Parts: sequence; structure tokens; C-alpha cells
Amino acid sequence: MHSGLFLKYVAMFVAVVILALAINGASDIWFSYHEQQALLVRIQREQVKSAADKISQFLNETMTGLSWETQLSWSDTTLNDWKFDAVRVMRQVPALTEIVQLDATGREQFRMSREAPDVIESHVDHSQEAAFIQAMANKVYYGPVYFIAESQPHMTIAMAGVGPEFGVVVGQVNLTFIWDVISQIRVGKYGQAYVVDEAARLIASPDISQVLRKTDMSGLKQVQKARFDLSRLQAARSGKLTDQPGQSFEGVEMQGVDITGRSVLSAYAEVTPPGWLVFAELPADEAYAPLYSSVLRSGVVILVALVLAIFAGLLLARRMVVPIRALRDGAVRIGGGDLGQCISINTGDELEALGEQFNAMAARLEESYASLEGKVEERTRQLEVANQAKSRFVAAASHDLRQPLHALGLFVAQLHGRMRASERKQIIQRIEAALTAMNELFSALLDISKLDAGATPVNVTAFPVAQLLTHAETTFAGAAREKALSFRVVPSDAWVRSDFILLEQIVFNLISNALRYTRRGGVLVGCRKRDGQLRLEVWDTGIGIAADQHDKIFGEFYRLGEPDREHRGLGLGLAIVDRLCRLLAHPTEVRSTVGKGSRFAVWVPIAPADKRAIEVSVVTRGQPDFPNGKLAVVIDDDPLVLESMGGVFRRWGCQVVAADSDSKALQAITELGRLPDVIISDYSLANGRTGIETIEWLRRELAAPLPAFLISGDTDPALLREAKKKGFHLLHKPVDPMALRAMFNQAVRRPAAAPSASTMEAAK
Repeated sequence: MHSGLFLKYVAMFVAVVILALAINGASDIWFSYHEQQALLVRIQREQVKSAADKISQFLNETMTGLSWETQLSWSDTTLNDWKFDAVRVMRQVPALTEIVQLDATGREQFRMSREAPDVIESHVDHSQEAAFIQAMANKVYYGPVYFIAESQPHMTIAMAGVGPEFGVVVGQVNLTFIWDVISQIRVGKYGQAYVVDEAARLIASPDISQVLRKTDMSGLKQVQKARFDLSRLQAARSGKLTDQPGQSFEGVEMQGVDITGRSVLSAYAEVTPPGWLVFAELPADEAYAPLYSSVLRSGVVILVALVLAIFAGLLLARRMVVPIRALRDGAVRIGGGDLGQCISINTGDELEALGEQFNAMAARLEESYASLEGKVEERTRQLEVANQAKSRFVAAASHDLRQPLHALGLFVAQLHGRMRASERKQIIQRIEAALTAMNELFSALLDISKLDAGATPVNVTAFPVAQLLTHAETTFAGAAREKALSFRVVPSDAWVRSDFILLEQIVFNLISNALRYTRRGGVLVGCRKRDGQLRLEVWDTGIGIAADQHDKIFGEFYRLGEPDREHRGLGLGLAIVDRLCRLLAHPTEVRSTVGKGSRFAVWVPIAPADKRAIEVSVVTRGQPDFPNGKLAVVIDDDPLVLESMGGVFRRWGCQVVAADSDSKALQAITELGRLPDVIISDYSLANGRTGIETIEWLRRELAAPLPAFLISGDTDPALLREAKKKGFHLLHKPVDPMALRAMFNQAVRRPAAAPSASTMEAAK
């Protein structure tokens, strides 16, 4: 545990709380912002819509009043009726300050004003004025806003009669009423509403000075946007705006600046039919003031929560870290050897359970230390026993090797003297027997070495056990007859699953051992089926084995006695059997009675019969046909080995190149002018070269895949694996001549590539 664990937990807890509060506060602010904005938009839209409706209603009432004057055609007989209707209209529509009747040619026939006397038949020509032309063309005309006495805004409205002969009625309208509507709109505390005409001039505003200066509002962003949207709407109406005064337009809320440069939120609506725009604007500071207050409140809440989180984090981290520190200190004391101390944690959770586990572990360690000395002594004793066994093994192997070597020396010494041919032949036979004994011992030692190193390959297949029994009968019947013993093999039709070669070696070793220790009676080999297993049994009537010797007989070089000196064993057969059975997971069983005989059994799994299975072939050790005239290249850095192997191959009718290095071998091959039929190389050569490197180098230099195999006195399993990986067979020294001849015969049967002229020329 690091010293900063307490602060880490506090920081982590505070960070989690801050994150949660920040997410909550941000979401509240975001929702508050949009809710506040939506509320402001709705209010402002309602205000501008209401104002636009009132202004539109005011203009519609004015137009309705003027429409009475368009019902009569102008003539002397209708003058009084026309005057009566004009008085009534001006009484009903106070905003009308003047009414003018124009005939169909545009000449003035009658004028009634609130501020001037009536004028009758002045015949003033108004035919070129916009009011007359537009009214005759479009029935209704709305003129631009103008000011009288630079204070009161007015506009002209002209309406054509029901027929061309009725002429046009022109009314002058006082727009002071619009000021009253605009001044009554309250947009927040500091906001305002105003109206602009089609040319974006200010025509109504709480600030009358701005109106009187005819302020141009077209530079404002919100006015530009509103005029653009209105033009698109009018285009969609296909130019029928004046014919449908009931249509309206409501703009969306937007941000912009007012004429003073202050940021505002603006909403607008259309005044129909003249196409004016009413705006309601609220300063952004005032609009977002509630939001700012909400942010401030959220900040205060977060700050308070942060302080509380720090205190809570300190408290919780302390409650968590203190037990962990107690566990750390306890672990340090346990590591220091203080196993009697007890860790006390009372949290009622997993930490308390962990502390109890620490205490239990300390108790177990204390018990383990108490018995450790005894275990060390026991292990030491086992190692001493193993060392003694190894020493006995080496001593026994040395003894059994010295015996044939001693005999060989004496026999060789006898050959130096004069003797008859029969005596020389007998000595040579004895020398061959000594060499055979040495080869058997070396082969057995090699088998044990490979088994102990795990270098023995296992090939498990299903096969009929009768195949193995038949081979056993063929192999040992003659040996039994030589000792005047009976030898019987009971046939069986069972199939088993195992490695044929290794299982055969197990059975052969058991039979050989039984024949060796049996002087009279005989040996019986048979099978019994038990619970899905086949029990291979070897019975004998030999000397028997005492019960206390059953475990020792599977040791190396262990012999019960040697009553039959002519067939003396090596003492390694049962050791190999034990290792092979453990490798194949085949249990063994021994039953014996001293003086009556023994029974050795091996349990093998039964397999279903498969007539299509490939039978395991048994290789005989007969004399194969040996091709004469073959070229054998022998490479070894030992002169005696080169001389002896060269002599053997020459005796077999071969041409031999013997060399102690690859370069000398290549030189000799080049001089002969032919490719070798086989290369036999020792694995360990001079200058750190290996036989594998030598063979591969010669193959490259001669540009031919020459057959080759290796010979070595090294029994290291790694050497076997390397040779197998490279595709080479390996024979271990001392090599039996018949095994050497069989390997040579197998190698030369592979067709070698014929040398080309260019290859041999390059070699030269």
C-alpha cells in the first residue's frame, strides 16, 4: 500500500461528487436556459402579434369607413348624400382627418377636412398621383407615412368605387393611434416595441424623437431577417397581399442589437395589409438574468456540496484506509517472522474477513515453520539416498563395463602369442561375446537415459495382442529349449491400445528375466480380460522373490542371485520395464513365492477390433543384400574410429573416403570424380563443428541431396531431438556392425542425384 492511498481515496470521492454535481448543474442550466428562452419567445410573440392585430384592426376599420363613400357615383344630385356619408364616416372614424372625392378622370369633386373648410368642385387634377393610379389599378392603395407639422405621422389610404364611374375616395389617416398601441406594450423592464414600414423606416416607437428623425432601421440584423422572410411570404402569396388583408405573418425569435448597439432578443409580426413589421425587443442581459441567477445558485450549491464531499471523503477514506494500514503493518510483521501477532479489524465487512485470513495464514505458517526442520531433514535424507543410489548405479555400471573390458584385454594379449587356429577362433568368439555384452549394457543404459530424459517417442495405436504373442513365441522358444525349459504362449483374440514397440520391449524383458531365473519347469505367457483391461501375464517356476524385495527389483543393477552364470543378466531389465510402464500409464503387478516362482502382469487398455488397422511390421536382423562398389564417406576426428570403420566398409566391398574434416573429405571426393552414395559422420568433430553442419556443407558444395546418417557417443536427449528435426538417423557408439550394415543398406537405397559435369568441375 502506498502512503498516498488516503489522499487518493479522498480525491476520488470528491471528484465523483463534483462530476455528479457538475452534470446535474449543467443539465439544470441547459434546461433552464431553453425554458427561459422559450418563455420569452412566447411572451414576445404574443405581444407583437397582439400589437399587429390591433394596428391591422385600426386600419381595417378606417378602410371600412371609407368604403361607404365608394358606394355612390359623383353628380350634382348626389352631393348632399355624399356629404352626409362623409360626415358620418369622419364621426365614426376619428383617425380620418380628411376625405377627398375624385371622379373617374382624377379631378377633385369634393374635399372635407377637420381643420379646413369644405371644398366643392375644385376640379384639381390628381390623375397623376400614386393614390389615384394605384387605387384604380388595385382597388386599394396604402401610401407612405408622412408627418404634419413635423410631429404627427399620417398616411394616405385610397379606395376605388364599385365601378369605374364611381371614381376614387382618398382619406388622410392620423397614425397617432399606433403610438398609443406601441406605448402600451411592456417588454420586460427595459425592453420596447416599435413599428417599421415597408422601407424599414421607424414609424412608431416609445421614443418619439427617433420617429421624428425618420430613423432608418434597415441596418439592424433582426429587421433585415424579418424583411427577407416577409418578402418570401409575399412572393408565396403570388402578389395578392392587398386583396387578402386578413393574412398575417409571425416571425421567429432571434438575437440582434438595437439602434444603441445593445444586444437584444427580438420577435416580430406582420401588420396586414400595408406590410409593416412590429418588433418587440428585450435586452439580453435582462432576458438571461433569471438564468444567471440560476447559475449562481447552482454554483453556491456545488460549492456547499463540495465542502460536504471533502468532509465525507475524509471520513470514508479514513474508515477504509485505517484497516488497510492495519493489514499492511500486520503483513510486515508476518514477513519479519512475528507469526504470533494478531491483526484486529472490526469493520464487519470484507476487510475484517481479510484480516482473519491473515491471522489464519500466520497460524499456518507458524505450524509449517515448526515442522519445516523435520521436512528439511527428511528431504536431506531423501537426497542422500538418491545420491547413494546414483553412486551405486555408477559403481555397478562401472563394474559391469570393466568386466568385458578386462576380458577383452586378456583375450587380445593372448592373440599376440603363437596358437593353433582352433584356439584363435575360440578367442575371437570370446572377444565377440565380450563385445556383445558391452553393447547390450550400453544399449540398456541408453534406453534408461532416454526414458529418464523423456526423449522416448510414444506412438499409441490399436493392434491385436496375438501379433505380439506370436513374435514372443518365435523369439524365446529356442532359448527355452537350450535350458530344457517348457515355454508356452496362450493365444488371444483381444485388441489393445498401446505402443507396439514399447509394449513388446516390456513383455520381452519380463520373459527374458523369467527364463534367466528359472532352472526347471517352464514359463507361461497369457492374457486375462478384467473390467475393460487386458492383463498380460508372465508366469515362471523360478527361484521366487521375497515380499520385502518386490520394490527393490525395479532398481538399476539389482540382482537377486546368479544361479545361472552362463545367462547372467545386466540387472537393468526390470528397471526399463518400470520406466516404460510409467511412460505408457500401464499399471504393473508382482506376485511371487520364494522357491515356487513368480507372476508379473501388465494392465493394458482393451480396444475395439479393427481389421483395417495396419499391422506393425517386425524387422528381422538377417543379413540384407549389400550392394558392392558403393562409395562411403566416413568423417571422424578419431584416427582409430576412421581406420576401423574404413576397414569394415572395405571388407563389405565398398570404396571408402575416410577424413577427419569436411574440407579433406571434399578434396578426396573431388579427386575421385564421383559423388558418394552415403555420408557417415560423427556428431562431435574438431573445431566445434558438428556432423549436421558437415553433412549440410558437403551437400551444398556438391549440389546433391546425398544420403547420410550420424554416429555419436553422446547420449544427450537434446542431440536426438536435433538430429530428428534435421531428418538424420543417429546411431550411438559402440555400434553393432550388423546395425551399422542395416543402416547403410537403408540409406543407399535412396536414389542419389547424378553429378553434373559442371558440379564436378567446380568441385575440382
